[in-house]
Amino acid sequence: MKKELTRAEEQIMQAIWTIGKGFAKDIHEQLEEPRPAYNTVLTVIRVLVQKGFVEYKTYGKSNEYSPTITKEEYSAQRFQSLKENYFGNSNAKLLSFFMKENNLDLRDLNELLEIIKKERHD
Repeated sequence: MKKELTRAEEQIMQAIWTIGKGFAKDIHEQLEEPRPAYNTVLTVIRVLVQKGFVEYKTYGKSNEYSPTITKEEYSAQRFQSLKENYFGNSNAKLLSFFMKENNLDLRDLNELLEIIKKERHD
């Protein structure tokens, strides 16, 4: 499993996931205001390359960056880590917590079950 992203790294990764691939200026433009400094973005991108989250192709003096992991893959890893570290790797404990924290009732749970069943058959 790849390392966990810091808040700044995740912000940059969100931009990269949104554009798919692009140059540093494209990534910088994708960030919400107030944007970090352009040099800060370059520094974070270099860290993401070192961590293995981003790869690049060089065209002259410019690098085109792209993710090595999808947003869905990273989300699944983070979710699994959360489940293991906070809920003893128990789906039941995780779901119970989620239902309590979000004031969900059995009707909501049944709706979730129907969605899951439908997705498994698609």
